[in-house]
Amino acid sequence: MQTTACVALSLLLFLLGYACARTRRPALPEGGGKHEATFTALHVAGLAAPALRGGLDRDSARKAVRHLHALLGTRAVAITSTDAALAWNGPCTDDVLTYARTTLAAGRAQVFAGRPYGAVVVPLTVDDTVVGTLAAFDEEVSAALVRAVTELGRWVSGQLELADLDASRRRALEAEMRALRAQISPHFVYNALTTIASFVRTNPKRARELLLDFADFSRYALRRAHDFTTLADELTCVDRYLLLERARFGDKLRFSLQVAPEVLPVPVPFLCLQPLVENAIKHGMRGRRGGGEVRVVVRDAGPEAHITVEDDGTGMDPECARRMLDGEPAREGGGIGLANVDLRMRQIYGDGYGLVVETALGVGTRVRLRVPKRQFTSL
Repeated sequence: MQTTACVALSLLLFLLGYACARTRRPALPEGGGKHEATFTALHVAGLAAPALRGGLDRDSARKAVRHLHALLGTRAVAITSTDAALAWNGPCTDDVLTYARTTLAAGRAQVFAGRPYGAVVVPLTVDDTVVGTLAAFDEEVSAALVRAVTELGRWVSGQLELADLDASRRRALEAEMRALRAQISPHFVYNALTTIASFVRTNPKRARELLLDFADFSRYALRRAHDFTTLADELTCVDRYLLLERARFGDKLRFSLQVAPEVLPVPVPFLCLQPLVENAIKHGMRGRRGGGEVRVVVRDAGPEAHITVEDDGTGMDPECARRMLDGEPAREGGGIGLANVDLRMRQIYGDGYGLVVETALGVGTRVRLRVPKRQFTSL
C-alpha cells in the first residue's frame, strides 16, 4: 500500500508540474512550492476519485472530466466508453469517437495530428480489459504531453479497478446473505411449520399466534440483503425466532436476555444475531434430556456494543470451532451461520471484528462479537 501511494503521489506531482509549466504560473515563495504542489495535486485528484470509484458511466465521467482537465491543463479532455463519448471539458473535436475506436483497436496510446488541435488518446482498463479511453486535445502534442496523458490514464484505470473491486465485494456479501437464508430455510422453516401444525387441532388459538410470529420472522429475514438494521430490530427478530423454538421445545429451552437500553439504536449488519442464537440452541439442546439454557448479553462499551451469546451445552473441541469459522462444519452442523456472520463482520468492520468463540468439551460455548457504533448505510 505504501509503494502504491508513493507511485500515485509521484504521478500526480508530475501531472501538476506539467500543468504548471504549461500555464506559466508565477513563481512561488521560497520553500512553498513543494507543499503547494503536493496539496494541489492531491486536492484535484481527490475531487475526481469519488466519481471514478463509482465505475465508468456518463454520470461519473461528467463529474470527473473537469478535474482531470485541471490536472493536464490542455485545451480539452474527453472520456469515452468503448462505443460512446461519455463526457468532455473544453473545445473537444468531433473526431473524439473515431480516435477512441482506433485506440481501442490498438490497445495502447495513440497520437493524432489535427486542426486546430492534435490529440493524445490512451486506453482505460479494468482487470486487463479495455473499458474506454481518455483523450487530451491541444495545439502542440509533445512527448511530455504523451507521457502525462499516459500516466493519468493509468491512474484513472486504477480508480476504475477499485470501483470493480467494490462491486465484487458487494456481490460477495449478497451471495453470503443468500447462503445464510438458504441455511435458515430448510431447517428452521420445516421445524416451525411442523410445530404450528401440531397445535392446529389441540390449540387453534396458539397455532394462529405462532403462524403470525412465523410470518413476522419471515418478513424480516426476506428483506433487502444489503441493509443495515438496528440492534433493536435484530433483537425483535430473535424474539420471534425464540417464540417458535419455545413452542417446539417447551420448558426444555430456557432463555435469558440482558440488554443495555442505550445500545438499542446501534446499527448492526442485517441477520448478524439470529444465526448465533440458532447455533446456541442447537448446541445447547443437543443430547440434553433436561433441556438447555441460552443467554444473550448486550453491553454498552463506549464506542462499541459488545454482544455475547452463550449456551450451557456439551461444548466442542476448539479445533472444531475453528473449522466452523472457516466454513468447514463437516458433521458438526451449525457452522454455516457462524462462518457467514464472521466473514461479514470482518468484511464490513475489519479483521479485528470477527467472532470470538470460547468453548471446550463439557463446558458449553460462548460467542462474542463487537459492533462499532458509527453509522453505516449499506453493506
